Amino acid sequence: MPCTVVVGAQWGDEGKGKIVDALSANADVVARYQGGPNAGHSVVRGAVTTVLHLVPSGIMVPGVRCLIGNGVVVDLERLREEVSHLEAIGIEVAGRLGVSAGAHLILPYHRAVEAVAEQGPGAIGTTGRGIGFAYRDKAARVGLRVGDAFDRQTFVERCDRNLARLRREFPEAAPLASMSGGTLFDSLEPLRRWLEPMVCDASLELHEALAAGKRVLLEGAQGTLLDLDHGTYPFVTSSPASASGATLGVGLGPRVVDRVIGVAKAYATRVGHGPFPTEMPPDEAARLREAGEEYGATTGRPRRCGWLDLPALRYAARVNSLDEIVFTKLDVLDEFETIRVATDYALDGQPVHGFPTSAAALERCVPVWREFAGWKSPTTAVRKWTDLPGAARAYLEWVEQALGVPIRLVSVGAAPEAEVPRR
Repeated sequence: MPCTVVVGAQWGDEGKGKIVDALSANADVVARYQGGPNAGHSVVRGAVTTVLHLVPSGIMVPGVRCLIGNGVVVDLERLREEVSHLEAIGIEVAGRLGVSAGAHLILPYHRAVEAVAEQGPGAIGTTGRGIGFAYRDKAARVGLRVGDAFDRQTFVERCDRNLARLRREFPEAAPLASMSGGTLFDSLEPLRRWLEPMVCDASLELHEALAAGKRVLLEGAQGTLLDLDHGTYPFVTSSPASASGATLGVGLGPRVVDRVIGVAKAYATRVGHGPFPTEMPPDEAARLREAGEEYGATTGRPRRCGWLDLPALRYAARVNSLDEIVFTKLDVLDEFETIRVATDYALDGQPVHGFPTSAAALERCVPVWREFAGWKSPTTAVRKWTDLPGAARAYLEWVEQALGVPIRLVSVGAAPEAEVPRR
């Protein structure tokens, strides 16, 4: 800090919530910069796990100001439910949470058409929450933003135009027939009253915070390999999930960032469709899935599981300019006899230089493996690097050297204290 970005370095689900929660203890402001309620950032307090979908993970630390930036798409009903849950478990939210007036809204028609679009062979494997179609409207310049929810004429006229277009494009989306701009605007009235005190100029607030010497943490959702531009397109999310999206999604210039921290699991997972070169065979994947509780925090879907993918991690380090990396869930590998790492790819029998931009090419890539002896020893109680099993240190130190990015710390459990600093 003063301005640190935390970004997922794989396909999401890396444990960013825990890391942002820990870093928030030394932050004044935490801001989410992209994504929507497809995120599921888990933060543990005692025996209670809180899953945050829209609210920044810094909300769990008393006194930290939390902002939802212009790059996020917001489902107001889900946001209110999330805030109500936080307040019910004793987390103070009032006066601490701000929502950018420029953040785009997810509306019922977005969910209706996404449900139709995700049927059949062209499915991407989304969470079905309307996020992709809200971003589509944003890119097409027909979206509605938080600030528009307070302007009846603008809201109703634009909604009606969008509904007319979507009825033509998705005639099978039956719920659209009963929707209108007027009814949607009126249905938002209770949410509008609740939201109004939170609406803010997040860009200006962050600029003034940095000018005053305050410490700012920018929190990403999903992961680099799901980034709209740099991920395994078209099997990606609809927003810039890499570090480049951080300042764009909160309204700051790129020079304010002084540190970028990547978060990656000690292995790899992926949800939904798309290439996954290091994916394990079903039996091995099932073992890892159960050991790591690899089920989606938002959807409950079982995650696809694989070994650590160094070509993908090197790519993430490059496109994010990573200064440091945090590895999570090392403890999940404690009982494995052998640990595998993909060091490179081969495509049609030839070495691959870099990371393929084509999902079709990546699908055909064959990993070049390196094997490490497992440590067969519990790591959850370890708090010092030198107390890690020798085989675990050998694995991590080799990965650090091969990646060329220093390890900041390693997480060995869900609890906040289950961390092993590298230095």
